[in-house]
Amino acid sequence: MNSVGSLVISARYAAGAVVDLDVRLERPEVARLFIGQAPETVVKTVPYLYTLCAQAQRAAAQAALAAACGEAPRPADSPALWGEALHEHLWRLFLDWPAALGLPPAKDALVAWRNARHGDAGAAATAAAFTQLVGQPMDAWNGRPAPASLAGRCLERLGGIGECREFDLPPLTPENWLAYWQDKSAGEPATMTPPSVADAYWVRLQEAVGAARALAAGRPYPVQASGGGGWGVGQTLTARGVLTHGARVRLGRVIAYRVWAPTDCHFARPDDVAALVAGRRPGDWQEARQVLEQAVLSLDPCLPYEVRMSHA
Repeated sequence: MNSVGSLVISARYAAGAVVDLDVRLERPEVARLFIGQAPETVVKTVPYLYTLCAQAQRAAAQAALAAACGEAPRPADSPALWGEALHEHLWRLFLDWPAALGLPPAKDALVAWRNARHGDAGAAATAAAFTQLVGQPMDAWNGRPAPASLAGRCLERLGGIGECREFDLPPLTPENWLAYWQDKSAGEPATMTPPSVADAYWVRLQEAVGAARALAAGRPYPVQASGGGGWGVGQTLTARGVLTHGARVRLGRVIAYRVWAPTDCHFARPDDVAALVAGRRPGDWQEARQVLEQAVLSLDPCLPYEVRMSHA
């Protein structure tokens, strides 16, 4: 296992279905490094240990530790947080989703955006990237990509564009996670899971546009916290879902720390992956593997993973 952990998703193709699904997620106990540390040390260390979505990790840690210490939360670095989320969304939309759907990735479009996203040219680069992605100017887009655009072709492979739907960011509920950590609730709070692979793609597309618009408008990034008396839970969003940090502080030192990342919630058991492959009837082993890979991509693990598909 490497420094971020390992994830293996395996299944069999039998009788026209994906069966015997198994998920094995292993994570190093990174949070134990925070025990005995001062809160400010933990906040500085978190982005170096959790390098993917580092800005979001820092924001969640700051919120959790401030709540535990009874302090006012620090203002979030909203431009950095929106920019980080946008980068993760565009990486998936230009590279990983097309590949998973048998389409050529748009690597040049992503590289052009990455090279120009900072500085005065950033807004124009983002607008150009989205025009290429959805086939329309971002400001005029109504949620339905042009059929010939990259997003339109991806959605066509997923069963069609369908109707425009209302969309909201997932809610932040740090108070529920605080109750869970304090053993005051019946179980772990539910994590939002897409009902289908097509829905997961559509949500990602909507979140990418939302992040770009929020960045351009200077909107505050969603960060919330709950706690007191030495207990604190901080939550924020990542491109993969809601990120939760929990901290206990006594006499100015951290005595317990927890991190609940979307990957930890989605892949703790096979249920979420199984729900996304249920009912799909691949015609052969190769298509079965593609079905499984699309389901895993829909949940977007934050670490390298391996998909294994065997024959009956």
